[in-house]
Amino acid sequence: MTIRLRHPRLVALWASVALLSWGSAYPIVRIVMHDIAPVPLAAVRYAIAALLSVVWLLAKRAPLPRMADIPRLVACGGIGISLYNVLFNTGELSVSAGAASLLISSAPLMAAAIAVAVMGERLTPWGWAGSLISFAGVITIAGGEPGGLSFGSGTTLVLGAALASALYTTMQKRLIQTYGAMNTTAYVLIVGALVLLPWLPRALATVPHMPVMGRLGILQLGVLPAFVGYAAWTWVVGEMGVARASGLLYLLPPVTLVESFVLVHEVPEPRTLLGGGVVMAGVFLANTLGRAPVRRLPPGGE
Repeated sequence: MTIRLRHPRLVALWASVALLSWGSAYPIVRIVMHDIAPVPLAAVRYAIAALLSVVWLLAKRAPLPRMADIPRLVACGGIGISLYNVLFNTGELSVSAGAASLLISSAPLMAAAIAVAVMGERLTPWGWAGSLISFAGVITIAGGEPGGLSFGSGTTLVLGAALASALYTTMQKRLIQTYGAMNTTAYVLIVGALVLLPWLPRALATVPHMPVMGRLGILQLGVLPAFVGYAAWTWVVGEMGVARASGLLYLLPPVTLVESFVLVHEVPEPRTLLGGGVVMAGVFLANTLGRAPVRRLPPGGE
């Protein structure tokens, strides 16, 4: 049965807002880091997002998190926001914006691997084949970046950020069921900002001495990718459902490549494009044919 969207034009609009804002983060981070270090950048960016989140939660009169959920919120914010951005920003010092977006696109596959290892899910032979294909794509991209896959290289840091994103995706599911997607995101952004708080004074001491474009870049990163992008995406998921909406995320790397060309005149190497295509093909294969159906037991069965 075909499910018709109630607001197809609004879905297209807000999906575009989410993808364009997220895609812009990759080149703008590279621009801004000419004037500010990676970790202070993350601290000031998410301080802005946290302030907007507080306003959202107060306006919505969102319920406070239960004490039992605090450890999971702290883990989500610490890993999905703080650790992710420290690894991602530091990795982008040497990895091009386009290559970083293609490496991050392996996160859904990592999330699937975590589900297999921890949550008892199974992959079909297609799923394992998709995993191997994506790994080959990662190696192809890494071969064209400084340091390759050596420990501590920009490539391995960005892949570490992808792993942090995958862990966050897995851990937040229970919270979303309890508090809703946007409220959960708001709480996670606040926690992430609190974890990065020790680096905020350094950021606040640096920002006044930055050029105007650098300060505008930080404001853009805090408002659009970190807050508006999530809000827009939450609405899209609510209209389309998680499974259908996730297919739109395959558009993010191409959007990032275009925005990187426009903003920083970055032209991806043929090797990067080839590797990115291989990564995305593997992720698509694993996400469409790779999940084994859950075996349902008959009543009273064991």
